[in-house]
Amino acid sequence: MKLFKNWKNYIKAILFIFIIMNMIAFFHAYKFTHFTEKQSEKTKSPDKLSSLEKIKTLCFGVNNPKPQNTKFPSQKYKTLKLKSNKKIECWLIKTPNSKGTVILFHGYNSEKSAMIQKSDEFIKLGYSTMLVDFMGSGNSEGNQTTIGYKEAEEVKICFDYMSQKGEKNIYLFGTSMGAVAIMKCINDSKIHPKGIIIECPFGSMYQTVCARFKKMHAPTFPMAGILLFWGGIQNGFWGFGHNPSEYAKNINCPSLLLYGENDKSVSGNETHEIYLNLKGMKELKIFKNTGHENYLIKNKEEWTKSISSFVMKIQ
Repeated sequence: MKLFKNWKNYIKAILFIFIIMNMIAFFHAYKFTHFTEKQSEKTKSPDKLSSLEKIKTLCFGVNNPKPQNTKFPSQKYKTLKLKSNKKIECWLIKTPNSKGTVILFHGYNSEKSAMIQKSDEFIKLGYSTMLVDFMGSGNSEGNQTTIGYKEAEEVKICFDYMSQKGEKNIYLFGTSMGAVAIMKCINDSKIHPKGIIIECPFGSMYQTVCARFKKMHAPTFPMAGILLFWGGIQNGFWGFGHNPSEYAKNINCPSLLLYGENDKSVSGNETHEIYLNLKGMKELKIFKNTGHENYLIKNKEEWTKSISSFVMKIQ
């Protein structure tokens, strides 16, 4: 009888822990995929948090104010409002006698003004550019982000817009989440850009969630899986099926994959798996002493040379 009572207590304790873990994961998932509209301080990166702040963040999630455009192009530009799954805002910069148009897509917790520096480099190479605010960012509608899943529909809308304007040479450029959205768009919609340039896409949604836990020096099992489950439920998709390494198998256009060797958000194995799965003409450039960051900060000359060489080959 005593043994039976102990087992009942064990089961109750396990059930209680399971419920608490799911509550924490549910809260985390929502804050990870929904920006706050009101002005608030953004949670610092894990390496800058104190032990107490890390515990608080692990329990209650990150604080993510909606990313806002902080600067504007120095060139003359046109503001576009396109209707996708949400209304999104874009800046179109026309270059005289351009060789084509490069559509630039930002990463997670970012917005289109963060892409101005890279847009400038493409303009110097003779291209027009289109800078895009994904849903939930900048001046686009909503406060939701799905880490590239639903954003893929917005990539399609931008591509279609330029195609309908008569542009034949459309290049897609994306960093991190932006790269993932491009890959999913090509996988789902079978669009045919002239070429794609993708910076540090993750291999799978599960792997990128695990990477966040590792940066906090927290165990990945079982919380990463539970968080991914609830994140998918909240946002209307199956998170475990969001796998860019699989999308790569259906990408046949010329591809340039860029990666920083010290990236703690995306592993080298993920990058090499994506590269191996890409079809058609492809190149891989790895920047030394570089993490998950803007490659122009430490590698502007190398970055520009890699981009220039790639686009010249496929013109």
